[in-house]
Amino acid sequence: MGMKEDLGSDPPCHPRACAIQDCLGKNGYNEAKCSHLVDALYKCCDAFYQKHGDYATSVCCPKASLLRLKMKQRQEQQDK
Repeated sequence: MGMKEDLGSDPPCHPRACAIQDCLGKNGYNEAKCSHLVDALYKCCDAFYQKHGDYATSVCCPKASLLRLKMKQRQEQQDK
C-alpha cells in the first residue's frame, strides 16, 4: 500500500500502525528493529495533518504538535 491508500484507510494510517505491531511481535518487542516503520507511520500522520489540519484526529496518530516534536527528536538522533 502507498501513502494515498494509507491516508484513505479507516482510521487513517492504520495499516502503518499495524505494521509496527506486527514487527514488534516478530522481533521480541525490540523497538530498534522496527524504527523504520515508526518513521513511516509518522510520515503518514504528517501527511494526514497537512491534508486535514492540525486539529483533525486519528487514533493511529499522535496529536500534531506531539508528532512534530517526535519527528524532530528522531531526526536529531539520526543526525548524530
